[in-house]
Amino acid sequence: MTETIRPTFHGFEQIPLREYAERAYLDYSMYVVLDRALPFIGDGLKPVQRRIVYAMSELGLNAGAKPKKSARTVGDVIGKYHPHGDSACYEALVLMAQPFSYRYPLIEGQGNFGSPDDPKSFAAMRYTESKLTPIAEVLLGELGQGTADWTPNFDGTLEEPTWLPARLPHLLLNGTTGIAVGMATDVPPHNLNEIVSACIRLIDDPDATVADLCEHVRGPDYPTRAEIITAPSDLRAMYENGTGSVRARAVWRKDNANIVIDALPYQVSPSKVIEQIAAQMRAKKLPWLEDIRDESDHANPVRVVLIPRSNRVDAEQLMGHLFATTDLEKSYRVNLNIIGLDGRPQVKNLKMLLTEWLAFRSDTVTRRLKHRLEKVERRLHLLEGLLVAFLNLDEVIRIIRTEDEPRAALIARFALSEEQADYILDTRLKQLARLEEMKIRGEQDELAREREKLIATLDSKSKLKKLIKDELTADAKKFGDARMSPLVQRDAAQALDETELVASEPMTVVMSAKGWIRAAKGHDMDAAALSYRDGDSLLAAVRSRSTQQVAFLDSEGRSYSTAVHTLPSARGNGEPLTGRFSPTAGASFQALASGDNDTRFIVASSHGYGFVTRFENLIGRQKAGKAMLNLTAGAHVLQPAAVPNTEADRIVAVTSAGHLLAFPVNELPELDKGKGNKIIEIPKAKLGTEHVVAIAAVSPGGTLQVKSGQRTMSLSFKDLDAYVGARATRGGLLPRGWQKVDGLDVQ
Repeated sequence: MTETIRPTFHGFEQIPLREYAERAYLDYSMYVVLDRALPFIGDGLKPVQRRIVYAMSELGLNAGAKPKKSARTVGDVIGKYHPHGDSACYEALVLMAQPFSYRYPLIEGQGNFGSPDDPKSFAAMRYTESKLTPIAEVLLGELGQGTADWTPNFDGTLEEPTWLPARLPHLLLNGTTGIAVGMATDVPPHNLNEIVSACIRLIDDPDATVADLCEHVRGPDYPTRAEIITAPSDLRAMYENGTGSVRARAVWRKDNANIVIDALPYQVSPSKVIEQIAAQMRAKKLPWLEDIRDESDHANPVRVVLIPRSNRVDAEQLMGHLFATTDLEKSYRVNLNIIGLDGRPQVKNLKMLLTEWLAFRSDTVTRRLKHRLEKVERRLHLLEGLLVAFLNLDEVIRIIRTEDEPRAALIARFALSEEQADYILDTRLKQLARLEEMKIRGEQDELAREREKLIATLDSKSKLKKLIKDELTADAKKFGDARMSPLVQRDAAQALDETELVASEPMTVVMSAKGWIRAAKGHDMDAAALSYRDGDSLLAAVRSRSTQQVAFLDSEGRSYSTAVHTLPSARGNGEPLTGRFSPTAGASFQALASGDNDTRFIVASSHGYGFVTRFENLIGRQKAGKAMLNLTAGAHVLQPAAVPNTEADRIVAVTSAGHLLAFPVNELPELDKGKGNKIIEIPKAKLGTEHVVAIAAVSPGGTLQVKSGQRTMSLSFKDLDAYVGARATRGGLLPRGWQKVDGLDVQ
């Protein structure tokens, strides 16, 4: 039998899918962390920002040049260094040009680069032009002086700098945000003068604490004049931990009767704030405010005018409410998570960050000085050979004219190096004038002095520190400015309660038999005279106020509540309570009550059980309500009766058989919820046919009205003596003709 030869395959690796997925995800995570989302501590830039700035410098778009189309820059960036989407690249360019986004913009834009109202409303890159700003020199000025490592671009045809040799800690000046895999960064912008001052303090005193540095860096400095209201202790804790938050608040002033907002927190849109305030006005949650206008223009980028209803409106209280409920006050997360000199991301406190950047700066300056020293020594070496040629000019000319290999002959005759010989041979004839010797010796002396100075600086840590300090001070003098965001210590704003925002007006809350609810202004309206939907009618109505809550009890004994001022007007049919609440299937609303939190009510069932409770216990804040009254089988909820706050009050209950009982209010317990105690006796044999019709509480001097059809019988407090008995007894029988009771009322 012929043996079957199976082909073998090489060049691939077999690994478990789990291991492959884990490795691929980790590789992707590291790419996002190191090459996309987090900035490098040295120049404070993400790769796309660094490539944009470098590409613009290569295009000659410095501060003194004429700007070019932004599309030209974006094309160079994505074609040479950053093979990603052009829209994302252009958006990064625009961000660096927006003075309301960057504290110290690196790019100067011409055209529509967005506005504080809509930062993403910038024009397409084919319509805008851009160039670098003067402060970009801080990042690029030393690039060609041996201060940065270079790496091949994505296709290996060009080289790009691994970082830019920043002369200032740009990371803290403009800040940055980014979301990587499993980590994020949020570095706020700071004032240049404050950061430089802290750097100099750290150079002079390496043992300075974060608290010492906070004497210089008082807090973030956003590109807006809104106040930073975070307490100094909280800011210090933020800089000590590397994490925390900063709260900013809009700046406002009184202009006659109006309120004018002049500055908004960082990245807050005026139109969004206006919409937030307008939404509250539409919801009738800002009765103090008459109107709101946006008067922002080119001269006043932020000017929002609030018009109060009257001069009596407390502007401080109104603005405090708006600070708490809109973006007029905003909190910003701070997370100083950056890539350090070791190439690893880490959350650093202020001292760690500045110390590491100063180490970066010290290394950059050292590399720059060494690079310059090499150039000086090379130039001195060439000048030395050139001087030999001048001193032996005739011999040099003879060798060049007669020798077949003048380079080798020069080296042999005058003991020159190959570099010196090449330089002599490349020298132009016009440089052989008599005065050139003096220039050479003058240049030699000057370069020798510079070499000595460079060597002395490199050999002395103190001189190196002084050089760094001098350069920091010079840049601060050139580019520094005053703080934009004032630091003002204020308490966080608190929103006003709805009742404080609503005018207190008498209201009558009306509920229909089918659970439709509405509210009418005043207490003198006739609820029965209102129009109702077909097949519907009045169930109950209670007097209330617009600043109070109204509670509803359903057939399951659960309680629900809502604010009276949110109810629809009585001009229409109202709205169903099932739209506001979520009762159990089959449950219906049977009673309602309204009052202040401390108002006491009798809550009872038709089987004669109940208790006294305060109104705040009836408030159910969930849509599903809260359990309040435990009902026996077949019982329903009676309309709660308000209890005046006197011990002499009497509770009155009347049954459908005409039995009326009055007893002292203190005989009925006060509970938060439950079944309660028996109020009036109903024989078990009659529970199916007899039930409690209504309950009431009567004070001395008050009058109880017993309603039967169209008739009303009035009983004074003294008349009730005939019906007084112990709680849970049968009570007295009403006169003949009044034994069919429809309800009770108290006058």
